[in-house]
Amino acid sequence: MSDSGFGSSTLALALVGSAVTVLSTSLGAVPALAMGGISQRTKDVLMGFSAGVMLAATAFSLVVPAIHLAEERSTSRFFPALVVGGSMLVGGLFLHLCNRFIPHEHFIKGQEGNAQAANLKRIWLFVLAIALHNFPEGLAVGTGVGSRSMTIAAPILVGIGLQDIPEGFVVALALMGVAYSRKQAVLVALYTGLVEGVAALVGFFATSFASGVLPWALAFAGGSMLYVVSDEMIPESHRQEYAKEATAGLMVGFVLMMFLDVTLS
Repeated sequence: MSDSGFGSSTLALALVGSAVTVLSTSLGAVPALAMGGISQRTKDVLMGFSAGVMLAATAFSLVVPAIHLAEERSTSRFFPALVVGGSMLVGGLFLHLCNRFIPHEHFIKGQEGNAQAANLKRIWLFVLAIALHNFPEGLAVGTGVGSRSMTIAAPILVGIGLQDIPEGFVVALALMGVAYSRKQAVLVALYTGLVEGVAALVGFFATSFASGVLPWALAFAGGSMLYVVSDEMIPESHRQEYAKEATAGLMVGFVLMMFLDVTLS
């Protein structure tokens, strides 16, 4: 993949990718300060929209480029499919193990993880839950930027940035809905955005200095995101009576991300 779309400073590239993830989540939380709340219907539509963006990013911005990169390194069609498929499964397994062993709490499903959850303040359980949710997104941004290819990086940066905004908005409102202050809600959005930014740096440095791992890293990030969408986002958005509206949001998000991938690549 060509790196002609980027400048020469690797540090600048890392900071840009990280800043997109941090600022988008925090920016989304700001409008929540002036609002008393939004309807469950709107929350489900926004959650569906985010899920659609992540699904399309997984397919078009992560898995397809990973397959192409793997094909460039092999004369066999079997090996690229094995590399990408295996890496996706490892990414999903990684998120499954994180959900199982790291204490956290969802707004609807309640506490998950190990017994240490009872020893943490509830707000930190929410932080950990959202951080687990956002980690694959940051990893996707970092691996995309680490590829040094605008074809790969641009759609991921724009798409994840767009879906982080409504996500931060919904998270802030949900926290205020369970009796946390506006300040606490914005701080949680900031903390989880910082986690996503750190994940972006991890993905960047992993791929930037070891280009051979790029197909594996892209597929790993894709598998992680696919796990989050299937295990959390779609079920959460379909728990109430607005499943059809959530599905409409998902389709709009998917098409928008596909559009961005086609036009920006």
